[in-house]
Amino acid sequence: MGADASLIKSDRELVRRCRAGDSGAWEEIVRTFSRRVYNLAYRFSGRHEQAEDLTQEVFVRVYRSLDQYDPQAGDLSNWLMRLARNLVIDDYRRRTRTPTDIGDDLEEHQFHLRSGIDAPDRGVERSERSRQVHAAIGCLTADLRECVVMRDIEEMSYQEIVEILGIPLGTVKSRINRGRIELARILRRMKVVEI
Repeated sequence: MGADASLIKSDRELVRRCRAGDSGAWEEIVRTFSRRVYNLAYRFSGRHEQAEDLTQEVFVRVYRSLDQYDPQAGDLSNWLMRLARNLVIDDYRRRTRTPTDIGDDLEEHQFHLRSGIDAPDRGVERSERSRQVHAAIGCLTADLRECVVMRDIEEMSYQEIVEILGIPLGTVKSRINRGRIELARILRRMKVVEI
């Protein structure tokens, strides 16, 4: 049995246990995927509270949809992240939002490797640059942003993105490329990067 077949079998068993009322199996699913779902929600909402609410909504939807999981159609990770992505994108589309200042909120939830000899002005500069980059990502259209976030921030493979979004590989690569070009343009206009 190959690694994929083994994964599908373990995914099928985990879902079966959840559907049978095994709270430990459900906790395993939540523990395994909550960080990825939260990160995706945060990248689209830009707010900690909203990302937490969206994460909870995703897991409520997943729990209610467990009977729809088909292991032959793909692994649990792709199925769950596709549900998460759809809910997050739907939420984003419902809101006609403009980019907001997310710097302070983001700082609470980012992991940093800090240098003990870093000058205070470098930390402020790095924090400001991070805020600007996240604001610029917020300016991308939803289709470009989701591909750029999944590839460059979530570090998903092209194949994972294809499976989650249900679009051809060429479209994924095109959106990532266009998103990166547009992001660079926005950052130049914001004077974050040199022309």
